[in-house]
Amino acid sequence: MKLKDILACVDGKLVCGESHLEDEVMRGFASDLMSDVLTILEDDIILITGLSNNQAIRTAEMSDISNILLVRNKKPSQSMIDMANELNISLSYTSFSLFKASGLLYEQGLKPVY
Repeated sequence: MKLKDILACVDGKLVCGESHLEDEVMRGFASDLMSDVLTILEDDIILITGLSNNQAIRTAEMSDISNILLVRNKKPSQSMIDMANELNISLSYTSFSLFKASGLLYEQGLKPVY
């Protein structure tokens, strides 16, 4: 799925990283525990999380994740936006819960990491 299709599926709003809209995202990983995210070795994934702080951006950077979707209508702070721009990471949000966003994306064909 392209990032733009993911955002359409979950009524997501792109905050930064417009250049990633055409990214082909192969898998999704949903977690609020960044220690779990650090175990992921897959490429071309989107991180779906309710953790709305700089730790999510730093963890994505260390895990080579280029796309983050925040759930539960959590909007990123300006420092998150600045950091995501600096690291070339797209940052989006949706009002949907982690469960609903993940379920809708799975239903549309986004594969899980495991």
